Parts: sequence; C-alpha cells; structure tokens
Amino acid sequence: MTVNQISIFIENRKNALSELTNVIAEHKISLHSISIADTNDFGIARIIVDNSMQVQATLERSHYIVKTTPVIAVEIPDEPGSLNKILKVMAENGCNVEYMYGFTGHKNNCAYMIIRSSDIPGTEAVFEKNGIHMATEKELLEN
Repeated sequence: MTVNQISIFIENRKNALSELTNVIAEHKISLHSISIADTNDFGIARIIVDNSMQVQATLERSHYIVKTTPVIAVEIPDEPGSLNKILKVMAENGCNVEYMYGFTGHKNNCAYMIIRSSDIPGTEAVFEKNGIHMATEKELLEN
C-alpha cells in the first residue's frame, strides 16, 4: 500500500526553494508534506500532494526535473517510542530504510512517517504481518 511522492531537483542557490514554492502556490497545489535534502550543487524537495500525476506535469511544464516514487506512509501514535517500535520491526526483518520523514495530520494523537525502503513489497509484507497500519493515499490526504 504505497503513496506517490514527488521528488523535485532544485539548484542549491539563493531563492531556488522560494521559486519552487511560488510555482506550487500559483497552481494552488496543496502540500501535505515536504522534506528538503541538499548537496553542494543541488537539493531534492520531496513532497506529498493531491493528484501527484497532475502536479508532476505542472512542475515539468515549469522546467523542473521531477520523479514520482512509491513510498510507504505509516500511521503511528504520537507518543514516545512509536517510531522505535516500527524501526525495530523493520530491523528484525531485514528491511532497510533509504530515507524517511514525518509529519502530523489532522487526526488527533497521530503522526505519519513516510518511509522509502529498498524493498517496498517486502516492507509492506512485514508491516502487514506485524499489524503496522499503512495509510492509503486517500486516507493520508484526508487527514
């Protein structure tokens, strides 16, 4: 049960991020989450949005290099130790985390972790087997 994440490659220079968010705002794109990573030469903005295919096309028309990637959205209780429990299950079952980031939604006492694993189907199977709730794209975007 994956959700679509859009990765946007941006130059690592002044105003590049605000230029991106300006395009997002002008097209009335609702950001549900954003994560920024950088190197000396470029950055990667990873976003979760409504209608990822339409947003990808919009960003490409604005001359951004983008890629849509399946990721897993895990719903966790917003309490100490919740993330550790999930990561422990992953480690015990040989699931590798390539990257992850979190955000809170509108649902009370709940947070979401976006997880990119080197083996998405295997990680999904481990989560299902261990009763770890994976949010659907609809569920994630409604919260």
